[in-house]
Amino acid sequence: MKKTTQRNSNPYEFTDSNKRYYTYDYYLRRTFGGKCAKIPIDAGFTCPNIDGRCGVGGCIYCSARGSGDFAERAERSVSEQYEITRKKLSSKWSVERCIPYFQAHTNTYAPTEILREKFEEALALDGVVGLNIATRADCLEEPTVEYLAELAERTVLTVELGLQTSCDETAERINRGHSFSDFCRGFEKLRRASDKINICVHIIFGLPGESREQMLGTVRDVSELHPEQVKIHLLHVLRGTVMADIYERGEYTPLSKDEYVSLVADAIELLPPDTVTARLTGDGMSDELLAPDWSRRKVSVINDIDKLLYARSSWQGRLYEG
Repeated sequence: MKKTTQRNSNPYEFTDSNKRYYTYDYYLRRTFGGKCAKIPIDAGFTCPNIDGRCGVGGCIYCSARGSGDFAERAERSVSEQYEITRKKLSSKWSVERCIPYFQAHTNTYAPTEILREKFEEALALDGVVGLNIATRADCLEEPTVEYLAELAERTVLTVELGLQTSCDETAERINRGHSFSDFCRGFEKLRRASDKINICVHIIFGLPGESREQMLGTVRDVSELHPEQVKIHLLHVLRGTVMADIYERGEYTPLSKDEYVSLVADAIELLPPDTVTARLTGDGMSDELLAPDWSRRKVSVINDIDKLLYARSSWQGRLYEG
């Protein structure tokens, strides 16, 4: 008689392991035939929430490099950044297949001819099998969207849209610079432009002033949009940010590990079963991280999420209402 294990008793469809959610690793193996190395790129763009178009100072939690802290400096070309990082990663992982990830700031916030120059350079590099482009939903002008649709005909393109929260009150509190309705308009632009564009939506748990129900409300709103991928982040308090000042004044208490694990498990249950959970927690630069300290132990967080889903006899999409 075959022994019952977490793996062979797993009721979730999109998995070949004990994971009860659609992991990014499983997506990569199904899409590309094996693991891929994501290469962060800083293309030197800024953000409309920094330069004054819709705000100044950026989001209150954002680092000076606009979430591009793990990339090489923008003074280097796209090709140079790619090769340097690929060489560093080669000592740990296979770099036969790579995905350049335009991560820092807003990567469609420039004239289309400049975007074309950057993205085409990346696409021509050795080992590249796809492109990931992080941006804001309010920075998708029609010529840019047309070009993204063209790119999606030639490569596996993922456009990552930072939502963070669907609660407009929270968005104003964190100086996000756009509303949920603004986000939805940008999302639909991409949807109409091409069914080959993979859309990844970013959300953050632990934003100041948000209740548990508001955070899960964001998950429900995103589930209605039914993106191809979702990234769930924990709010990190990083040195040099407005959020750091708020924290050091004692005006913000980060989520505990147990609170976060429980929230993520709840979110997984609400997501569409076929949406890739491309991230379940985030990274903060170790030297810059003020809080929460438990977030440094990323593997432990993931393991606790897995254990909780198993203890609940639950899986991704169990409570999805689509």
